[in-house]
Amino acid sequence: MPNYEPDLSTTFSALGDPTRRGVLARLGQGAATVSELSQPYDMALPSFMQHLKVLEKSGLVHSHKAGRSRIYELQPERIREAEQWLQQQRQLWEQRLDRLDDYLLQMKEERE
Repeated sequence: MPNYEPDLSTTFSALGDPTRRGVLARLGQGAATVSELSQPYDMALPSFMQHLKVLEKSGLVHSHKAGRSRIYELQPERIREAEQWLQQQRQLWEQRLDRLDDYLLQMKEERE
């Protein structure tokens, strides 16, 4: 695990890639080995390992050795933090749009 706390920018950057989102979706079903995770992707293992490194550095996944295999697990707290930020932004914009709607209705009434 990294020695620093990943920030939201790192989380969103990691989520920006479809391969990494696919890996996270797969890990949502349970822990998996590198070979299980890489199976659906047509890329060299070193390239795929870079994706796993980004996910682990962002705090979205955690890995550990089990014998000769490396097992990856989802770390849902990081996703919850991103979800919480998105929810705050959604509420902010809904409030702004509600105020705009009220203002436009008021302008319409004044014209009539």
